[in-house]
Amino acid sequence: MAKKFHYGGQALIEGVMMRGQKKLAMALRLPDGTLETSHKPIPTMYTGRLRQLPLVRGFLVLLETMIIGTQALLYSAERAASGEEGEEIPKGALVLAVVASLTFSVGLFFVVPHLASRSLDAFIASDLVSNILEGIVRMMIFVAYIALIGLMPDVRRVFAYHGAEHSVINAHEAGIPLTPEAVREHSTSHARCGTSFIFVVLVVSIIVLSLLGRPPILIGILSRLLLLPFIAAVSYEIIKWSADRQQNPLVRLITVPGLTLQRLVTRKPDDSQIEAAIVALKLVLEEQQEPIADTAQPAPASI
Repeated sequence: MAKKFHYGGQALIEGVMMRGQKKLAMALRLPDGTLETSHKPIPTMYTGRLRQLPLVRGFLVLLETMIIGTQALLYSAERAASGEEGEEIPKGALVLAVVASLTFSVGLFFVVPHLASRSLDAFIASDLVSNILEGIVRMMIFVAYIALIGLMPDVRRVFAYHGAEHSVINAHEAGIPLTPEAVREHSTSHARCGTSFIFVVLVVSIIVLSLLGRPPILIGILSRLLLLPFIAAVSYEIIKWSADRQQNPLVRLITVPGLTLQRLVTRKPDDSQIEAAIVALKLVLEEQQEPIADTAQPAPASI
């Protein structure tokens, strides 16, 4: 019997992208209020046999999120601004956006905390304490960052679409009919959320980087850059394992911090936002000819 596939998605500017086994679908709300839909195949490098290999698949997910996710986000911003069909985003612009985003993220969440903790070396005798302090600073910066951007009206709308994406996935996995009335009763949190993944990355990074002690600052920065793909891959396996075992009370307890953190990056969606998420999910379900059951038992989740 084939293993059940678990769907995932991403909030966009005025829309939602959903990912199926082989295809992506987007539903975007244009300035005139209409809903534009589109779908396309996922490049085979993200769906082949390598996607089944532990650790390797985590790196592929990270790569897919950076490249395809950024491309979808840029496209949705363009459509939300103009409402007119434009040319495909040049590859050079996409590469530049990915590099800029990655540089900013690594700099803010890894380099800055490392420099901050190392500035206190004269007052800290323990390598372990220094690395734990760095991890705490990293978490504080991350929480402060998402809390601050959440004050922006445009970002709050993206967070509402994020909530719609989660609610629709939760409803589908519970076998609930995909209608706005039914979906709105479901949680805006989900065990496979990227925010929970980032939280696990922050925790795993404390453990992994603590094994390095306190090397010279430049080597410390370089080690964080080189180890980030490995940390992300390990974190993916943890998220996948825990999401498959949400029926276990202990596992649910462990995932509480990540689920709690999601409150900062999701908002209660309105019906138009829920509709966009429903349409996007139905597109990938139809592409794979999967029926939308009215009465199914909740399925365990995995990325």
